[in-house]
Amino acid sequence: MLVLAFFFAVASGFALFHPALFFLANLSGGGPWSALLHPFLGLAMMFFFFWFALRHWRDNLIGKRDIQWLKQIGDVMAHREELVPEQDKYNAGQKMLYYILVLCMIGLLFTGIVVWRRYFSDYFPVGIVRLSLLLHAFVAFVLLSSVFGHIAFAVWVKGSIRSMFRGTVTPGWAYKHHRAWFRKVIGAPPKQDERIVQQGVPAK
Repeated sequence: MLVLAFFFAVASGFALFHPALFFLANLSGGGPWSALLHPFLGLAMMFFFFWFALRHWRDNLIGKRDIQWLKQIGDVMAHREELVPEQDKYNAGQKMLYYILVLCMIGLLFTGIVVWRRYFSDYFPVGIVRLSLLLHAFVAFVLLSSVFGHIAFAVWVKGSIRSMFRGTVTPGWAYKHHRAWFRKVIGAPPKQDERIVQQGVPAK
């Protein structure tokens, strides 16, 4: 539901953003329907996102291992993950994305309310409305760049796409990329985790 709301909100937003992208309005039933539905699609996206984000906030707390991971980002990009601290369910890059998306969603919400012409824009000075419209577009750009960057990294890291469609990862993938989380899930001490991966015992 989050992905669908995101897709249609982005498509209708693009249609309203520039005439060259107006053809995307057809996905929402035409220009007037895109203008009418875009704010509601945005609210739906907000609802599903924060419902998802609130369920995972504990897993995205920044710790010392995350700071060290960011300092050694060169080793991560070179696939030398054995040199960086073991990561929990989400690595530092994913946690940074989490906070960027939260801030972007909040920014889109508040600027969107100001420019929502049918209900709220008349309560604000025209200068504030114009500034909010500019900020709304900028925050949307940051959001889209972050999402597409996340997708690109998922394609770049072998085995990640599987998790997007199935919601699970293999024990070997978890052991390689999120070893601290892997050990926590299977409840095995460090000396046994390699044997479990080699034998193919799935994480419970």
